[in-house]
Amino acid sequence: MAQESLFGAPADAPSGAAPRPGRDLFATHAGSPLAARMRPRTLDEVLGQDHLLGEGKPLRRLVEGSGEASVILYGPPGTGKTTIASLIASAMGQNFVGLSALDSGVKQVREVITHARQELIQGRRTVLFIDEVHRFSKTQQDALLAAVENRTVLLVAATTENPSFSVVAPLLSRSLLLQLNSLEPEDLKTLARRALEDERGIGKRVGATEEALDQLVLLAGGDARRTLTYLEAAAEAVPDGGEITPQAIKDNVNRAVVRYDRDGDQHYDVVSAFIKSIRGSDVDAALHYLARMIEAGEDPRFIARRLMVHASEDIGMADPTALHTAVAAAQAAQLIGLPEARIPLAQATIHLATAPKSNAVIAAISAAQADVAAGKIGHVPPHLRDGHYEGAKKLGHAVGYKYPHDDPRGVVAQQYLPDELAGAVYYEPTNHGAESRIRDYLGRLRNLIRGKK
Repeated sequence: MAQESLFGAPADAPSGAAPRPGRDLFATHAGSPLAARMRPRTLDEVLGQDHLLGEGKPLRRLVEGSGEASVILYGPPGTGKTTIASLIASAMGQNFVGLSALDSGVKQVREVITHARQELIQGRRTVLFIDEVHRFSKTQQDALLAAVENRTVLLVAATTENPSFSVVAPLLSRSLLLQLNSLEPEDLKTLARRALEDERGIGKRVGATEEALDQLVLLAGGDARRTLTYLEAAAEAVPDGGEITPQAIKDNVNRAVVRYDRDGDQHYDVVSAFIKSIRGSDVDAALHYLARMIEAGEDPRFIARRLMVHASEDIGMADPTALHTAVAAAQAAQLIGLPEARIPLAQATIHLATAPKSNAVIAAISAAQADVAAGKIGHVPPHLRDGHYEGAKKLGHAVGYKYPHDDPRGVVAQQYLPDELAGAVYYEPTNHGAESRIRDYLGRLRNLIRGKK
């Protein structure tokens, strides 16, 4: 038996029928979660997102039923994407169709577009809402292009992942990309107070202390839906006429949820902040982002790989032991796993964050590769070529090579670079950490090798 989907056709719809449009997509009942029951019914009830819903803004026009541009709503969970879609549904009446990327394919998309063309002939515009559009395949997204470009449908798509990574470029170019922000603490507290008093919500059955609301907002992390979910859980544990306290929040909400998607842009944002904090020598910030990755369940091997790269890329010879520590932490993480692996990873993070910094190593290899890529290669000098085969000397290979160990200094004047690159300098040490000593020594070393006084 086919099951009815929130965004699909009803179970009793005839085969081949277009998904049923209508305002009932967002209907609730007494047993619905508090977050669903408290979904704003008007623009005046929407909290936050003033940068998108202010007077004259495209999204406000769309919500009010007069917008023409298709939009992609991008933002963290609980910021109002589905709420805005529900308001558009109310404004558009029966010309609204909702699909979920979780249970809709190309066939369903084409059915909606075919139905929308028929509606357009009658002068009725169709709004197509697609939840979690990032889960649509490239083929599914491509099926929308012509209908969006010709305005056969007005697309409202929602995604928690960066559209630059998850939405095809042609669809992005045909739509307005609007980014929703996490709600501010005061907005979340206003939402919680409204839910406590509104008959759709808790209806004054219980109250809450200001300290409890502060704790609730802290745990919710800018997510309106999570705020109401936590509030509902705490309220269920309080008798009628009672008051939600910080202890009630603590007892009924286990821990804050770390906003971190291992496959999305938040994954890249957090690890980027992690590396940049280490590079900037802010050990506390680096440990914060390390903790976020660990708490979110990031693979410790991924963290270890980033530490090893950073040890050479941003520290290098300013502290050669940094790479040793990073490699040791990677080996430890591989051997012991979490939760214990957090300790060597933290040790490596602290070492790298507090170490002197130098990007001279990566600058050196990048400069050398750039020359090679540009064709500055040249022939290996004859005296450096392999002489361990019969006939090598007749070709002049290895003839005239000076063995450095024959010189009491261990260094001899000799050309090592090809003629085309004679005099090239790639590695330029900084004055940071151990590299300051290398800098003084390297200058004398180069002069000796290149026969300069």
